[in-house]
Amino acid sequence: MADKRDYYEVLGVPKSASDDDIKKAYRKLAKKYHPDANPGDKEAEAKFKEASEAYAVLSDADKKRQYDQFGHAAFEQGGGAGGFDFSGDMGDIFGDIFGDLFGGGRTRRANNGPMKGANLRTGVRITFEEAVFGCEKELDLTLKDECNTCHGTGAKPGSHPETCSKCGGKGQVVFTQQSLFGMVRNVQTCPDCQGTGKIIKEKCSDCYGTGYVSNRKKIQVSIPAGIDNGQSIRIRGKGEPGTNGGERGDLLVEVSVSRHPIFQRQEYDIYSTAPMSFAQAALGGDVKISTVDGDVLYEVKPGTQTDTKVRLRGKGVPTLRNKNVRGDHYVTLVVQVPTKLTSEQKDLIKKLDESFTGKKDSDKKHDENEEGKKKKFFGK
Repeated sequence: MADKRDYYEVLGVPKSASDDDIKKAYRKLAKKYHPDANPGDKEAEAKFKEASEAYAVLSDADKKRQYDQFGHAAFEQGGGAGGFDFSGDMGDIFGDIFGDLFGGGRTRRANNGPMKGANLRTGVRITFEEAVFGCEKELDLTLKDECNTCHGTGAKPGSHPETCSKCGGKGQVVFTQQSLFGMVRNVQTCPDCQGTGKIIKEKCSDCYGTGYVSNRKKIQVSIPAGIDNGQSIRIRGKGEPGTNGGERGDLLVEVSVSRHPIFQRQEYDIYSTAPMSFAQAALGGDVKISTVDGDVLYEVKPGTQTDTKVRLRGKGVPTLRNKNVRGDHYVTLVVQVPTKLTSEQKDLIKKLDESFTGKKDSDKKHDENEEGKKKKFFGK
């Protein structure tokens, strides 16, 4: 036993590893080194046997306890790990491996027990303001309901589903397969009843044996304040019906938020621009700013420059956790330059400019002419 590697080292797990970790580690090695996946590879076959022996010990609580206390010596008189037991978890893992190697997989549990219905997905489009403050929307959807004629059995009135003769109502069939280490027990969904355990010979004419009929329904959905584009709302119990008494699935509603012509959103903050006149920028005064709460007046200081950013606290988007807590609104102030001026307005602007520079318009033209002459003289 001295030449054997530590079982934990073989599986690549620490001594503190859980049962699930041990099982996952072994399954990974078994799939990698299984002889059927590596025909003729003696090294892979040896590693497969080593991993299987390690798992046979570490997956058994009693054997694991003995191994942790005495190491390999605990099994010297018993011939190693006492052979390989392919029942229970070992059988489950080998069933998975053979399903992966040869196709057709195995089913871990029957389909004839209560199963929750599938989730349904749909979408709804809302405005920017509706996303900020929340709203109510009505969805028109086609949903499945239990057939009133057969009450969900799928069988014609007066008849009833019969127990599947192939699987005996279990929904699963068991078969064995010869492997390098003996017979492996495998389980698959019954091909005759598709795992339901029942066979319907006379089908209901209204639902065609499915047990369900489709109906148009109007579903109310509450859009919470602060929801963002691409987020979804879950409506419990509005999805596909369950089977064999299982609960209905859920309805997932994905929200699409339309673009706003002025506002842009980043998480819970809003960004926009606001115009101000030259006079407001130079002299100061109240500038009207549009927000989701309506227009507000913001007092700018004299000499405010274009592209100045201001912050309006609490004028952003409410948080989903607490609608009373809101982000901020950041506004970039931009000086508007008029595109059309009257002659009088032009004269006034010229006079204003002269007051800043100390030169008249005629002086500027003279300076420009002199500069032009100098460039011409020096060939520039």
